[in-house]
Amino acid sequence: MPNSRDVRVSNQAAWDCAAQKYEREVASDTAFLRSGGVSLFPIERDALGDLSWCSRAVHLQCSHGLDTLSLLNLGATQTVGIDFSAAMLSLARRKSDALGANAEWIQSDVLDLPTSLSGTADLVYTGKGALPWVLDLDRWASGVAGLLRPGGRLFLLEGHPLNWVWWRSAASHQLDVEGPGYFDTSFRVNTDFPASAVERLSPPGEVPPQARERQWNLGQVVTAVSRAGLTVEYLEELAEHYWPQFPDIPQSEAALLPHSFVLAARLAA
Repeated sequence: MPNSRDVRVSNQAAWDCAAQKYEREVASDTAFLRSGGVSLFPIERDALGDLSWCSRAVHLQCSHGLDTLSLLNLGATQTVGIDFSAAMLSLARRKSDALGANAEWIQSDVLDLPTSLSGTADLVYTGKGALPWVLDLDRWASGVAGLLRPGGRLFLLEGHPLNWVWWRSAASHQLDVEGPGYFDTSFRVNTDFPASAVERLSPPGEVPPQARERQWNLGQVVTAVSRAGLTVEYLEELAEHYWPQFPDIPQSEAALLPHSFVLAARLAA
């Protein structure tokens, strides 16, 4: 089993490679944002509301920056996108430069955040596939708390950890008895995304970098946030997916179980 450092290095290489997938979307994303577009999901927009109160929003694991720049269109004065992938940040920077957006991009692991940002964020935004790539949840939560100003908020929309137990190609919810259980903590080789893009976009003759992710169950997430000194304001489980993870399961059946969750927390003023 690889150690955390090896996992991080391989994951970074995989996401740098996968960034090529978004190259062709730079122009359309820029036009979308220039028109006032917002890529956040309706539940995110409803929960965050008008962000005119937010002087600085920090987006952890910001990828190619579409959601980060959308926060500006919701009213935030400035956004800071943080990601360990230089290739993803290059795409984000091209969009913000074209827009003249008040955005800053920082290459950093979320477990080693720059101290220059400590206590400067009104909002830390993250999620939609971010947590499985976090290698130490307590350090992550401590970093979130360190970014926030007194009274600042954490907002997270993430896939529900129960999704990990279902057989992905089934036409109904069937337990994957050969897969890891809900409480499994081991690193797992990613087989959907970014693996599909990495396999396709890696140079011919080269061994594609392997991405490994891991499970954090709901109790671990809430406990880590609380242990870091944040007060959980609400936790809501949702039937909706944030991506089509089980395309063959009818929506009427999918709606019977949680497939994502929203968590909001605040640092004491």
